[in-house]
Amino acid sequence: MESLIGAKVVVTGAGRGIGAALARRFAAEGAQVVVNDRHPERAGAVAAEIGGTALPGDACAIVPAALDALGGTVDIFCANAGIAPTGGPETPEEVWDSALEVNLKAHVRAARELLPGWLERGRGRFVATVSAAGMTTMIGSAPYSVSKHAALAFAEWLAVTYRHRGIEVHAVCPRGVRTGLHHVSEGSADLMLTSAAIGPEEVADAVLKGIEEGRFLILPHPEAADHAAARVTDHEGWLDGINVLQQRLEDRNRRATA
Repeated sequence: MESLIGAKVVVTGAGRGIGAALARRFAAEGAQVVVNDRHPERAGAVAAEIGGTALPGDACAIVPAALDALGGTVDIFCANAGIAPTGGPETPEEVWDSALEVNLKAHVRAARELLPGWLERGRGRFVATVSAAGMTTMIGSAPYSVSKHAALAFAEWLAVTYRHRGIEVHAVCPRGVRTGLHHVSEGSADLMLTSAAIGPEEVADAVLKGIEEGRFLILPHPEAADHAAARVTDHEGWLDGINVLQQRLEDRNRRATA
């Protein structure tokens, strides 16, 4: 991996959790970091801490302002912002739209804005915070599962299409992480995520190591690869096993409301 000293980095959803940990790690390596978050106070606090630039606002439309803030160049873009609504087909249309906007379309829009400059320069790095749910699923949350599968598919497409032209793409797929999104565990993730929850700093460490090693798929929980492999090699058995977890969730919810 090339030196990060002076690298121009954008991290969305960086006011807390994985995003804040990524911003701190990149800054510690000498990068110039733009901290994006929809909460201005969070973005400002992290930026002040690391000597970066706060850029609050919608992660779906952040690239033009980030380019201005960084003098017209972004070396590394971390599409980290995400939301985790629960529910299934009955979930309101606007909730589905929000999940797809933030978890997928924000990545698409960022790539659309960044690729022309990256291709002209012959280099650029796109880091997508996906989730192990993008490799398997998440019981209790169809919008999250579907949008994360789509985010992984888009990252793979970028890598396949542009790798030979100097564009490096990484998909970060942790399981349980102690962040604001981990509230999903109250309903389902504690059943689904059999791995121990780790801290955001451990995810950031895995990301920097994955970048150094040039790996597309970055797994802060290495066992996620085995679970994903089981989904492919024995899909019926995998579905049966996950359905057992779904039944446990329903039983627990019934007991809680009895």
